[in-house]
Amino acid sequence: MSGLIVTPSVGRRAARRAGDWVPAAVVFVLAIVVWEGAISAFHIQQFLLPRPSDIVSTFWTNRHTLWPAGWTTFKEALGGFAFGSLGGVLVATVVGRFRVVGNALMPIAIAANAVPIIAFAPIANAWFNPLSSTSKMAIAGVLCFLPVMVNTMRGLQSADPRQIELMRSYAASELEIWRRVRVPTALPYLFTALKVASVLAMIGAIVAEYFGGAFNALGVLIRSDAQILDFQTAWAGILVASLLGLALYGAVVLAERLVVRWTPATREA
Repeated sequence: MSGLIVTPSVGRRAARRAGDWVPAAVVFVLAIVVWEGAISAFHIQQFLLPRPSDIVSTFWTNRHTLWPAGWTTFKEALGGFAFGSLGGVLVATVVGRFRVVGNALMPIAIAANAVPIIAFAPIANAWFNPLSSTSKMAIAGVLCFLPVMVNTMRGLQSADPRQIELMRSYAASELEIWRRVRVPTALPYLFTALKVASVLAMIGAIVAEYFGGAFNALGVLIRSDAQILDFQTAWAGILVASLLGLALYGAVVLAERLVVRWTPATREA
């Protein structure tokens, strides 16, 4: 009897989730059709904008070169994402707990992230070996740091004062209040920042590779193909970067659904 009650509910949730993707899928297909048709209708040159069909064909033909290059760049982005996000969480915790230290660190953190990443990339390559992945991780980490730090700090400071007072009335320590009240409140804010950082990490790694990197890195391949006017392969490289960025974003979304189960968004998902 219970199966008859649960199964339709599960089916409705699955149908709702599928329905949420329909508008995006329709827009995506429509954009590809318009893109393909506009090139034929307006006789757009291939070096300006290749056909989507040609990009996909090149993507498949050169997959043995593009995917290893993409994996190299993805590891750099993943390392920068991990270090930048961890640093953002640690600094946010210190800033939220010790106001004096926070007042000293906040201007430095904001100033560091105000520097255009395209200006910082050559400097990072000079600090580290340009052919190593360390400089690329540093660039990706800098991009990830500020959104994670700001959102985490906001989440830690958004705890309900009544819950904190209740915990103190039970003689709970500050560590217990932090673990049982502040951290659960901050988790939705943290995962929102991690979703933003997951996209920024891939961008940072590719931008850093434009100023020097291993020959099998995706950013280097895209730059080299564009310089020799092989724009179909360059766009195929961009497609690989987009797919890998979406994969990292999807992993963060999955982790959010597994960890943050008490919010309305994750309960309905």
